[in-house]
Amino acid sequence: MPPQPSAPIPLVLDVDTGIDDAMAILLAALHPDLDLRAVTCAGGNAPLEDVVRNTLTVLEIAGRTDVPVGVGARRPLLEQPVDARHVHGSDGMGDLGLPAPRTEPDPRIAVELLRDEAERAYAQGRPLTLVPLAPMTNVALLARVHPDAFARLGRVVFMGGGADVSNATAAAEFNVFHDPEATALVLDACVEHDVPVTMYGLDVFYAPRVTREQSQALRDLGTPVATLAAGLTSFHQRVFQDGTMTVGDAGAVASLLVPQAVRTERRPVRVELAGTWTRGRTIVDRRDWTGDMEHDPHGPARAMVDVCLGVDGDALRDVWLATVRGEVG
Repeated sequence: MPPQPSAPIPLVLDVDTGIDDAMAILLAALHPDLDLRAVTCAGGNAPLEDVVRNTLTVLEIAGRTDVPVGVGARRPLLEQPVDARHVHGSDGMGDLGLPAPRTEPDPRIAVELLRDEAERAYAQGRPLTLVPLAPMTNVALLARVHPDAFARLGRVVFMGGGADVSNATAAAEFNVFHDPEATALVLDACVEHDVPVTMYGLDVFYAPRVTREQSQALRDLGTPVATLAAGLTSFHQRVFQDGTMTVGDAGAVASLLVPQAVRTERRPVRVELAGTWTRGRTIVDRRDWTGDMEHDPHGPARAMVDVCLGVDGDALRDVWLATVRGEVG
């Protein structure tokens, strides 16, 4: 008997759409080996209203209006909100002039939608993979408000942090910097409920890159999905003026499909919550002698995280390109 195909991975994205969030949504919505159950939204790259509109628009273009969209946190748990429109455009998605979506968000707020999908997947015997691509405010609220549902998650794979690389400040990556308390809460909840957690951070974020020629080839296809993908990639190529752009958040989703393309190390991770210059930094403990770690006056970090430290960027990019070109299925 020929080998049977494995079932698609039940998946929920938590986003702040965002150019590369939009690229990730396209991959999750269209790849046959991913079962996108829902998308939840938080303010981050853009204000929440823009994030919700962008998310609904991308799902419409992908032909996935069946995927419910939950409206979530407008701002971080403690901080005042900031955005990254200098990177993503004034509307958060490249100022492409796309029409307003015809669909509406799900009546359930994000934390309720997350709870329901975690419970449903667990009851089906296929625990949910949750992929936060935004500040983790919604996920922290799930852990606090519905801890039993959080405990039923199969895995958390988040885009955020970095062992050696930062962007929002000299010390911190944007998603974690935007709501460091939320990230700390989620890592603690993963420990408490024994939920495996992977950090796909800035150390690998920039490696999967799309060239101008590949963007033009997408535009030449002329399909709605390829045209949107070309517009997203071309915007960032103009912003950064280096002829290429990273698929960014989409790389975290692609890593589920080609795990062999990602090198991880299991490391203790803390989030800096108090430092004047380092607030929001993910402290990845890479010491190789347990004697130092055992005598650390801070004690051991509770959270053990599979930290992505290397990727085959071409392999992750190629999965994304093949999907938005309509070559998988």
